[in-house]
Amino acid sequence: MLTGGGARSAYQVGVMRAVADLLPRDAPTPFHVITGTSAGAIVAANVAAYASHFRAGVVALERVWRNFHVDQVFRTDAPSLLRAASRWLAALLSFGRLASPPVSLLDNTPLRQLLERGVDFDRIREALATGHLEALAISAAGYSSARSFAFYQSRVHPAADAPWPRGVAAHLGLDHLMASSAVPFLFPPVRMHGEYFGDGAMRQVAPLSPAIRLGADRLFVVGVRDKRPEIPLNADSASTPSFGRLFGFMLDTLFMDSLHAGVAQLERLNRLVAQSLVPNPEGLRHIDSLVLVPGADLSAIAARHARQMPRTVRALLRILGAANDDGSGLLSYLLFESAYTRELIALGYADTMARRDEVAAFLEPAARMGAGVAASVPARYRT
Repeated sequence: MLTGGGARSAYQVGVMRAVADLLPRDAPTPFHVITGTSAGAIVAANVAAYASHFRAGVVALERVWRNFHVDQVFRTDAPSLLRAASRWLAALLSFGRLASPPVSLLDNTPLRQLLERGVDFDRIREALATGHLEALAISAAGYSSARSFAFYQSRVHPAADAPWPRGVAAHLGLDHLMASSAVPFLFPPVRMHGEYFGDGAMRQVAPLSPAIRLGADRLFVVGVRDKRPEIPLNADSASTPSFGRLFGFMLDTLFMDSLHAGVAQLERLNRLVAQSLVPNPEGLRHIDSLVLVPGADLSAIAARHARQMPRTVRALLRILGAANDDGSGLLSYLLFESAYTRELIALGYADTMARRDEVAAFLEPAARMGAGVAASVPARYRT
């Protein structure tokens, strides 16, 4: 399970690279059910496409993230940014009569073009057909229905006696990735399945549910927010937060709070199952989990690389009050620049290798099962 996080998802790429190094060189994926939200959905789709050869997929994924530039994700040229600002100003001055405000602050057309070239959905369907992959789920939130849905493609549909109102069987494609990563206000919503959708982290009250519903019995969860210690209140140091800090706080809440609540709930349910004298009480089952989150403050890392941003984007961030440390939280989600993403990849790799024995032991049952699947696959499907 890969959470959302914009440029912070480079950390997840580093984790995947470490996992690849812990497996045999030609091993298939150890993750037979893969779920992702927002930028995590983009990483998830790439991993799923190379389910038959995990390392090859990770190497290709790392190559992109190590060489990222902001203009591969959203337009950074002055005319594009000025066009959006002009529409906002015209809508304000005319009270909305002469112009309507733009649907988003940034134009992410370059991201769509990048994903068109980089994500092979035919390979994902092939991985499902050959059994290297059991299911892929991508979360997105509907603005009309006000709910977060998991759009999934799987070999076996969830049991009919276990209704899943938030699960939608779908022929996954580019629109699902664009919708899942459409951060509100920043990127435009995507119309599909009869309504407009945005970032899947919105209204996602049960982020672990898609993987569990699709049959996972062990959850390998990679988040993108560090475990921050509680900071004692100090009234003398309090200052009015800038728009940049508020936006960064909103993204932190959007991408991480439900994850920690979901993991805590899973641990409580596991204790309930362990204490029960009745096998499988109320249909519950024990589900192991391993959660990896950054061992460093990604906002602080982003602040060190702030000048890597194009000048036009730095000017926009100054207008939003996010050009200093106060806005480093927002910057950490938007800084798709190689100096920053490479440091996050290295951090994800180091954090995983620091727990290599724990990670290897957790992945061992899945790796054994994957080896058995690979042996039964026709030669024409092997990478």
